[in-house]
Amino acid sequence: MTLRISNADARRLFLHGQRLSRDPRARLDAAGLQALIEDLGFVQLDSINTVERAHHQILFSRSQSYRPDDLKHLHETEATLFENWTHDASIIPSKYFPYWRHRFAREQERLRERWQKWRRDGFAELIGTVRAHVEANGPTMARDLGLDEATGGTGAPKKGGDGWWDWHPSKTALEYLWRTGEVSVIRREGFQKVYDLSARAIPPEHHDHSVTEEAFVDWACHSALDRLGFATPTEITAFWEALPLETVKDWCARNHGETLVEVEIEGAGGDTRPALAFPDIEQRLAAAPPPPRRLRVLSPFDPAIRDRNRTERLFGYRYRIEVFVPEARREFGYYVFPLLEGDRLVGRIDMKHHRKQGELRVKGLWWERCVRASKAREEALLAELERIRRFTGAAEITFENGWRRS
Repeated sequence: MTLRISNADARRLFLHGQRLSRDPRARLDAAGLQALIEDLGFVQLDSINTVERAHHQILFSRSQSYRPDDLKHLHETEATLFENWTHDASIIPSKYFPYWRHRFAREQERLRERWQKWRRDGFAELIGTVRAHVEANGPTMARDLGLDEATGGTGAPKKGGDGWWDWHPSKTALEYLWRTGEVSVIRREGFQKVYDLSARAIPPEHHDHSVTEEAFVDWACHSALDRLGFATPTEITAFWEALPLETVKDWCARNHGETLVEVEIEGAGGDTRPALAFPDIEQRLAAAPPPPRRLRVLSPFDPAIRDRNRTERLFGYRYRIEVFVPEARREFGYYVFPLLEGDRLVGRIDMKHHRKQGELRVKGLWWERCVRASKAREEALLAELERIRRFTGAAEITFENGWRRS
């Protein structure tokens, strides 16, 4: 018989896999932070700094004792983390670098073709020159490459041209070397990347190790499903975005009935949907504790809500980031944060850290339908905002439009 997993159990198992079931008050040192990132698989980077950068918020929502300096130490000093691409730029455990070699190989031709079409011609001819520059000079920023007057010699991307970012060919060549594994980001200065050869940046036990294509496929599929708890082939594919869907479907078919079983997942609306899980799914369900009742603010780039369709099915919560939506067409706001309470997504908040004024300013708050704006719930949100205020270094919390906005 196919096991039917209730919606409450499905949410509990999934949030446990996202490290949202542990006590956020527990102390998190550098070793614990490394373990947290390994459990998550990766943490997305993003340059938008509305309250705090996305990677810091993702980690802080799981532990209020998280300190950005620990992340910096692990990446820049210990080199137990590296930066590269999943679905977007991310922080990834260095132990996964041997698997990324297969992704690097797949990216080479794809990126050459896309970037020659979308960005400036001529970058491919500069790849060897840029690599030689990094090899000879060590840590390199885009501005060190002698860029033309179009970028003012800074290497900074600007809007326009034939793509979203109009990069100089040298900058594009440097990014290509990063996306295909020849160079790595060793640190950031003002969020600008500083690169060096991967052979110098990645610890040799990871850089010099290789795995077969078969091992890579098995690891990518198995590790994705392990973190998701249950998933369709499409959801497994989307986790790392490292394999074609057909390859994942083939892996699922080959393992069906042996290391994979079918389950039925109840959605927030009571409907069911087939998915795959490991045979010990019932033991995993029994071992997954309920998440703390604490109300927490999630980053728009939190891995727990990255798959918007899955979020809507499991939690009955529709979320879309509206950064690129014209203001007049926004439903809520420019950069609105989901609110997680226990195993429910109960609302969303529009806020910004105004650094010059020292304010964490709340512009709007929306509770979900069927969620009561009780005094206890508002006090819980105030307590979370106070934690965020201390984390960001803001001097005070202010409310632009009160608690609610129609």
